[in-house]
Amino acid sequence: MTERTSRPLPLTGLLVVTLEQAVAAPLATRQLADLGARVIKIERPGGGDFARGYDETAEGLSSHFVWLNRSKESVALDLKQPGAVTAVEQLLDRADVFVQNLAPGAAERLGLGSQSVRATRPRLITCDVSGYGTEGPYRDRKAYDLLVQAEAGLLSVTGTPDEPAKAGIPVADIAAGSYAFSGILAALYERERTGQGSSVEVSLFDSLAEWMGFPFYYGTYSGAAPPRNGAAHAAIAPYGPFSTAHGEQIVLAVQNDREWSRFCDVVLADPSMTVDARFATNTCRVRNRAELQERIDRRIGRLTAGALEDLLDRAGVAHARITEVTALGRHPALQSRSRLREVGSPAGPLVALEPPLTGAARPAVMRPVPSVGEHTRSVLRWAGLDEADIAAALGPTAVPPAGPAAASHASGEGP
Repeated sequence: MTERTSRPLPLTGLLVVTLEQAVAAPLATRQLADLGARVIKIERPGGGDFARGYDETAEGLSSHFVWLNRSKESVALDLKQPGAVTAVEQLLDRADVFVQNLAPGAAERLGLGSQSVRATRPRLITCDVSGYGTEGPYRDRKAYDLLVQAEAGLLSVTGTPDEPAKAGIPVADIAAGSYAFSGILAALYERERTGQGSSVEVSLFDSLAEWMGFPFYYGTYSGAAPPRNGAAHAAIAPYGPFSTAHGEQIVLAVQNDREWSRFCDVVLADPSMTVDARFATNTCRVRNRAELQERIDRRIGRLTAGALEDLLDRAGVAHARITEVTALGRHPALQSRSRLREVGSPAGPLVALEPPLTGAARPAVMRPVPSVGEHTRSVLRWAGLDEADIAAALGPTAVPPAGPAAASHASGEGP
């Protein structure tokens, strides 16, 4: 078993303040929290981040919110109240990073735009996450994941020949959150060398357009989009799911002509297909996909899943079984490496995946998922606000502290 170390995580001592909602920005800041940063999340009083209301499947909590918001401190502020923006500014005086993905122009109207907050804070790093960037004809459009999947061309290449399909996960949000995370890390590294902060801008559209790289070049130079082939690869064959004798599906992937030769010899037991002009190269196999599929189905359809996997292993051809998402937590690749942990939440302990950037020797920070406004008063006191300032920041709708966890950072120390 790997020995755990007490060495601080790389972002320990870093303070991140975030005006965030939905998926993209929360994903970026949760990854910062995983690596030791203290993340203070500003939310609306009452409902908070609207992603809290997406569903109630995680013991009454939103699966999106549980995924993206562990280890953060929640401060509930109505930014229309006198003193609330002042309170945020006092937090920014202490912050290393400020992230926001409010509606287009909202941060600027509040006086919290990147240019404004950096004017007197030269070491501050700001990160603005938008739908389509801060310039151009789409700058004021609302951008939700499915809409961006459509605009960036993903729907044109995903699905079946008869019908497009969205990706089953919010890929535009995940792409933007990942680039925001890496952009912030790059800005922090630059600050170490220069002493100066900087502004990072990431859009969902640009991020997903980058992920469309292969279809982009394919379409630009062929004049047509890669064909939609369901779960099969559009440009490599055979590469996709095949049904075995008892209806189980095995996904196999032949990546080059050398593997194709072994696949024909060992799995198909038909070496002649290696030199058949219809199938000799990947380009030929893709062009003659229907005939190829028929030939492979004829052989594989007589094999059990176990027998097929044995043959694929002998041939050195990669393969996988299709895992139902309800069984993912029991996957041997997670269980054998202890990749599951528990995190606290308002609903009690919840299972969580260990983040990919850390491991058993240096475990990530995985503190509880907060309730709305759980840390409001303790954080504002830590930022230097007295009771009169706090009252002005909270306004007439202020509520009492949310319970014992509200005092968890009253000492002024980070996580």
